Amino acid sequence: MKRIVVTGGCGFIGSNFVRMMHESHPDLVIANIDKLTYAGNAENLADLDASPRYQFRRGDICDREFVKGVLSEAPVDALLNFAAESHVDRSILDSGPFVQTNIVGTQVLLDACREFKVPRYVQISTDEVYGSLGSEGFFTEETPIAPNSPYSSSKAASDLLVRAYVHTFGFPAVITRCSNNYGPYQFPEKLLPLFISNAMEGKSLPVYGKGENIRDWIHVLDHCRGIEAALLKGRDGEVYNFGGRTEMTNIALTKLLLKLLDKPESLIRYVADRPGHDLRYAIDCTKAETELGWKPQVSFESGLQATIDWYQQHADWVQRIRSGAYQSYYERQYGQRLSAT
Repeated sequence: MKRIVVTGGCGFIGSNFVRMMHESHPDLVIANIDKLTYAGNAENLADLDASPRYQFRRGDICDREFVKGVLSEAPVDALLNFAAESHVDRSILDSGPFVQTNIVGTQVLLDACREFKVPRYVQISTDEVYGSLGSEGFFTEETPIAPNSPYSSSKAASDLLVRAYVHTFGFPAVITRCSNNYGPYQFPEKLLPLFISNAMEGKSLPVYGKGENIRDWIHVLDHCRGIEAALLKGRDGEVYNFGGRTEMTNIALTKLLLKLLDKPESLIRYVADRPGHDLRYAIDCTKAETELGWKPQVSFESGLQATIDWYQQHADWVQRIRSGAYQSYYERQYGQRLSAT
């Protein structure tokens, strides 16, 4: 590989992936496309701004001419699509942006990659497309998709578009699906950074329902290593699941966080459950382990403590997001003013 294009590289998983690839592939040029909506933070990759191997291109993946312009700058060995509207609660309030970015944006990227004959396309998806599990069993790559939220439905639709392009055009694409990620640079509306930040400030931790929903947790760097493995070794048309083999109820995780932060359980505040809240997600990642030689390397105990440490050491990062000050970074660095989002 000489040049890859990453979409949504200023988000949580995307920025961790860009940084990892920049460090582990010293001959690689990375072009990062990001619209910089509310969850896109250019400051996440401030340490790469001076690198000649990192190129930032602000724009919308739904803008066909913009995407084609980035692809035409130099030959592209792969495009990885991280760009997505991803917060379930926001999709319940307004599904429009999810349909536009997650479905239309994917279609634009697929067409552009076909036109420029990009030899590898990786669609970053989610285990939420499979729907909800009962108390037993695991999601495999053969599990029928049955999404239950506007967010997961839009991701399932984009996955089906990728599948159709593989079948119809022989398009060289793979799809990755992953369980809940945690780690540094996660936007503080999500459970772990929200709860860690609130607990540090002595604020309440809002737990949906009785907190009995179960999620499988994986460190973001383990996920990024899985995406890299799928990029380099994945077979065209295949789906690869990544999970951390760490299932936990939301209330158990909340109580563990409070214990590690030495905060009282009285901070827990039970709130009305999310509409259509899936009960359980759990990933069987045997296929990725067997075909790609991948396996999770970060134990949940060490990863969670490292995540807590990171947010404690970067409380100013959280505050800049909460105040909106983080949006001025792009203007300061690139000399352009962010448009209203």
